[in-house]
Amino acid sequence: MRHHVLSGLVLAALVAAPGFAAAQQSLRVAGNFSQNTKQVSIEEAFFDSLGDEAGVEMEVNYNPMDVVGVKAPDALRLLRSGAFDVMSVQIGMASRDDPFFEGVDLIGVATDMSSLRTVVDAYREVFDQRLQEKFNAKVVTLWPFGPQVFYCNEPIETLDDLAGLKVRSFTPSMSAMLESLGATPVTLQFSEVYPSLQRGVVSCGVTSPTSGNTGNWPEVTTHQLPLSVSGSVQGHFINLDTWMAFSEEERAALEVQFKELENQLWDLATSANDDAVACNTGADSCSNHTKFSMTLVEITDEDKAKIKEIAETVVLPIWKETCNNVDPACSATWNETAGAAAGLTIQ
Repeated sequence: MRHHVLSGLVLAALVAAPGFAAAQQSLRVAGNFSQNTKQVSIEEAFFDSLGDEAGVEMEVNYNPMDVVGVKAPDALRLLRSGAFDVMSVQIGMASRDDPFFEGVDLIGVATDMSSLRTVVDAYREVFDQRLQEKFNAKVVTLWPFGPQVFYCNEPIETLDDLAGLKVRSFTPSMSAMLESLGATPVTLQFSEVYPSLQRGVVSCGVTSPTSGNTGNWPEVTTHQLPLSVSGSVQGHFINLDTWMAFSEEERAALEVQFKELENQLWDLATSANDDAVACNTGADSCSNHTKFSMTLVEITDEDKAKIKEIAETVVLPIWKETCNNVDPACSATWNETAGAAAGLTIQ
């Protein structure tokens, strides 16, 4: 059973009762931003049937995070406090609480979905250990929105044209990349980007072709540079106390279902983005997204090489310093896991 909890008063009452979920076998779920309609549609259907599919008696209260007023950077703290039992977490935004988590998807490390999945799988175990230790939460899914590309509301031809522009960013490593290109990064969560592009607060934004299309970004932008700089890896995390309140058999059944959700979202990221690019730019092949008329900018070999160079000379050294200040073993752990999978080593 799924109940939409819209009342702030009801939400406050739930937040004030951290033991409620375990005692009643109820899950309070904060899902993705409502503008990400394809991901939210998958989430809603999944959580609506989760109890039946897993054979676990439960009640689920599901809402997109913006409906209940949740800010993406606050997700890990809300999970730790028990305010929600399950959250769809934008890792790049939430990693400001611990830079270790951003290691799953650093800018320029894995820019196609196949290599990204290899990196994510290599980092999953240490990521989950860290999440349990520091935020009393467990990974149940890790998945990407898809290749992160540029939407701009003024003409661009190469990455060099970003110099002097304000560009939406949502991870520290993305901000480092933009600064190295001479742009000014502006940290915005997804729901804030459309009005910021519309009002000229920023000139460009970075997101996946699918998310940009469903969020109607082509209404307020004119040029798309489909050069992928990362995958925008997300996750569904569950409060550890809530998780352990289920029996061992129930946890095993739930893990099977969450793996199905993860696979659905990976499939969306890998299959839908080509069509979204076609639709964003008005191509005849457009079929499953809203059709717009953006200008498609050709990717140059020089820009591809530039992203790789920025990853190795800017992003990785900055992330090493930031993360090792929190955990001296951080970069060594990354080298042994994600770095080994990507064929990169932080010196």
